[in-house]
Amino acid sequence: MNKWGQDNIPFIFIISYDLQNSYLKSLHEVPASELKYNFNGISNTTEKQTVKPEPLIWKPLPQPFEYYKQSFDVVHRNLRAGNSFLTNLTCSTPVITNLSLLQAFEYSEAPYRLWWKDRFTVFSPEIFVRITKNKISSYPMKGTIDAAQDNAREILLNDIKESAEHATITDLIRNDLSQVASNVHVKRYRYIDKITTHKGNLLQVSSEIEGTLPHGWKASLGEILFSQLPAGSITGAPKHKTQSIIAEAETYSRKFYTGIMGIFDGENVDSAVMIRFLEQQFDGSLCFKSGGGITFMSDAQSEYNEMIQKIYVPLC
Repeated sequence: MNKWGQDNIPFIFIISYDLQNSYLKSLHEVPASELKYNFNGISNTTEKQTVKPEPLIWKPLPQPFEYYKQSFDVVHRNLRAGNSFLTNLTCSTPVITNLSLLQAFEYSEAPYRLWWKDRFTVFSPEIFVRITKNKISSYPMKGTIDAAQDNAREILLNDIKESAEHATITDLIRNDLSQVASNVHVKRYRYIDKITTHKGNLLQVSSEIEGTLPHGWKASLGEILFSQLPAGSITGAPKHKTQSIIAEAETYSRKFYTGIMGIFDGENVDSAVMIRFLEQQFDGSLCFKSGGGITFMSDAQSEYNEMIQKIYVPLC
């Protein structure tokens, strides 16, 4: 990544949550028969190859609340002990659907979309980092609510738990960026985006943190990106201890879920956190990985409901 950055060679990168697996190819070498992407309009595919199933079948089979509560209790015990201020707890949920991975890619609406044949499809609304000229920006996303709820915007912005969670992650990302950039500051705090899904609209809260990279940053592009991993929004704070809590609490392997994907176009970087993730299992069945941030103020039932609420495909 450092070499290609220094030589201005455009490439795509996909890095797993545990940093143990990755995909790295120059853009002209990416076979569209195996990997398709669309990152804010930069794409290697233009025409749909499939027909969207009508009617759509989409039936999540979430784990019983009692099982979720066992994982939640591990997290909450560590939060009460002061081992973490915020922990992102996720689950893998089997889904019965007539939607294929490729159809989910071709018909979903999201700024960052990726299809990896026989592995997974991701349609992410969450930016990881953007680098434009020598400015690096990150956009942590924390806080979700059903847009159809009365006074949804006000409820979301005034929720004490959500506010504390967002403040923690914003501070964590600010500190992360300070490792590689100067003049790091919060440019926008807690702005709201509307996300359209096949089940209705959601409101989600993000912030924008920006810093200035040193001259010649392209020659250190790989080091810059890996210094920010794993993404703070899908781990928690402090990162290292919180990752050990996640490993204890979660009952499956995240693999590429909550890793990152992105493109260096020869001049700039655009990347996303791999959330909203539909994965193919060894037997051909599909599962959807989702979750949310837990604080000491969290209620297990509410967090369980939010995890299920996020099991959607933003179909056009």
